[in-house]
Amino acid sequence: MAHRTETPAPAPDPDERELLLAWLDHLRESVLRKLEDLDEQQARRRPDGLLPVLGVVNHLTHVEWRWIDGAMGGAEVSRSEAEFSPGPELTVSEAVRRYRRRAEDTAGAVRSMPVTRPCADGSGRDLRWVLLHLIEETARHAGHVDATRELLDGVTGR
Repeated sequence: MAHRTETPAPAPDPDERELLLAWLDHLRESVLRKLEDLDEQQARRRPDGLLPVLGVVNHLTHVEWRWIDGAMGGAEVSRSEAEFSPGPELTVSEAVRRYRRRAEDTAGAVRSMPVTRPCADGSGRDLRWVLLHLIEETARHAGHVDATRELLDGVTGR
């Protein structure tokens, strides 16, 4: 079984916003590392019925869009279970590019508002809650892609 070296956790930061963004970025990179060295077919495989790594990256890109542009920004957004099974037009390199771009857009939006800013959707949540939810969602799916990758080729680690 192949093992990858773990990356260190983000350093402490007295700026809450930057600390939350650092943890989110750390988890994003953990997810993206699971795509490294996978070809297009492997990235779409569902060993033992698990989620495909490419599908998880696509889903997480949409999750950030829904929460940042939708809940926080008030944009009209949508959700589809098809996010986990993208068509052949979404390649591994394009999924990585989109996820990294979304990360930049998320960071820019988050840095432009206080963490206490309420969601535009009237839910009573604020940006702090949204960031913690994005961290939780990304961490959950990082575990999914860990399991998928290990079953694909034995690679473990962050």
